[in-house]
Amino acid sequence: MDEQNQPQGALAFKYSRESRVFKTGRVFPNDVNNHKTLFGGKLMSTIDEVASISAMRHCRKNVVTASTDSVDFLLPIRPTDSVCFESFVSWTGRTSIEVFVKVISENLYTGERAVAATSFLTFVAVEDNGTPAPVPAIIPETDEEKLISASAEERSELRKIRRASSKKLASQLSTTKYWE
Repeated sequence: MDEQNQPQGALAFKYSRESRVFKTGRVFPNDVNNHKTLFGGKLMSTIDEVASISAMRHCRKNVVTASTDSVDFLLPIRPTDSVCFESFVSWTGRTSIEVFVKVISENLYTGERAVAATSFLTFVAVEDNGTPAPVPAIIPETDEEKLISASAEERSELRKIRRASSKKLASQLSTTKYWE
C-alpha cells in the first residue's frame, strides 16, 4: 500500500531511505584526546545531531532524544581520517523513533574505509504543546536496513526494561547538596 492509498487521517508509512542523513567531516587537532584520536564526546554530539535530523525527516515534527541506547566505539579515528556519519530510521513505535547511526572512518592518504562506530538512539515526536505525537510506520528496503530493523523489537523491549530500572534507581538517589 502506498501513501496515496492510505485512509483519510491515517498515519502513513515512510521508507527508511526518506530519513537517511549523511555528514562527512575532518578530524582536526582540537577534536582529539590525549591519545590523538577523535574525542568520544565530539563523536557522540555529532551522532545525536544527525540522528535527530533523521527522526525529524521521518515525522516532520519536533523530536526529543529519549535515550542513547548505545554507542559502540569499534576503531580509533585519527587526524588522518575523514569521518562519515550515516543515519536512518530503523524502527518506530506509536510515538517513538529508533535511529541507527553508522560512523565510517576513511584514511585520507590510503582511502581505506572502516566502520569505526555504531549507535542506536531513540527519539519521541512531540506536538507544539509538548505532548507525544504519533509517527508513521517505517519500511526498510535495503539489505542493511532490513538487517538493522530485524532486531528492533528486541531492542525496544530492552529499552523498556532499562528505563524501568533507571527510574527505580533514580527514585533511590539523593538530590541533597553534598555539602549539606
